[in-house]
Amino acid sequence: MPRRTSGSPIGDALVWAYRIMAVAIAMCVPVVAGNWVDHRWGTSVWGPIGLVVGFTGGLAALVRATRAGAPGKERAPPPGQ
Repeated sequence: MPRRTSGSPIGDALVWAYRIMAVAIAMCVPVVAGNWVDHRWGTSVWGPIGLVVGFTGGLAALVRATRAGAPGKERAPPPGQ
């Protein structure tokens, strides 16, 4: 995800819009794929599995996005670099 340390408010808003879109995609794609597989194969298990995977993946992406946007929370490089 793109990272901005300082800049215009519009630029910062665009970065957050990108992050929100990434979270939405991470949540929706597994649900849609699970429902498509259920419809294609005539089952009813992949939709709920996609829902759980989508929610978990979206939540993880949201946590990563908010950590990346938090000021002063820059990660230190690994030791030896």
